Amino acid sequence: MAEPGRTQQPQPGTYVVQIPKDQVYRVPPPENATLYNKYTSQKPRPRNCSWLLFIVASLLLLLLLSAALFYLLVRPESPNYSVQTISFKGFNLTAPASSQQVNVAVRAENPNRKIGIYYKQPHSSANVFYADIKLCHGALPAFYQPPKSVKELDAALTGTGIRLTNAARDGLVEAQRQGKVALKLHVRSPVTLKLGSIKTWTITVKLACDLTVDQLAPDANIVSKHCNYGVHLW
Repeated sequence: MAEPGRTQQPQPGTYVVQIPKDQVYRVPPPENATLYNKYTSQKPRPRNCSWLLFIVASLLLLLLLSAALFYLLVRPESPNYSVQTISFKGFNLTAPASSQQVNVAVRAENPNRKIGIYYKQPHSSANVFYADIKLCHGALPAFYQPPKSVKELDAALTGTGIRLTNAARDGLVEAQRQGKVALKLHVRSPVTLKLGSIKTWTITVKLACDLTVDQLAPDANIVSKHCNYGVHLW
């Protein structure tokens, strides 16, 4: 029995102290603290790039839908071109230099039901070559071709002071003797398309024809012809 006024000393032995789990605090190992500082110190990634990609994808989708709708409503078709006739004046294969004229008739067909074509003369050109030698040059006339129509374009090409090499002159003489003179016709024409009251920007049409004629004369006949054309949108 302890005496009054004196502090009772605990008896020696082993004691078990029970603490609730919600009051237990653990110290994380150093590596966990390092990872925590690494991830919490990172700045959030900007979302501007994601928004930009979304906007670009939306614009591309809208452009594709507009192009598909335009095709379904208008049904655009490519024009067709071919050389109808060609005649020659002033070719003198015995002179060292000659001046000649070539008249070319090009047939242009516009098969579109709703699209008209404006052919512009500025920057238009037409050239006739033999073995990479330019024989004459000129331009196509300016005109408007309405939808579903056929038009024949007459181009008067001229060449002044054309000098042929001996090989080219001999080749032309032999080709005329055989009735097979191989020529090339290159045509370049700026055009504008018209749909209702809307006009497009200027588009360049390029025509390249391989022609074979029987002679370089006013009554020349086309033996064979093959034409290709391309369009430059810008």
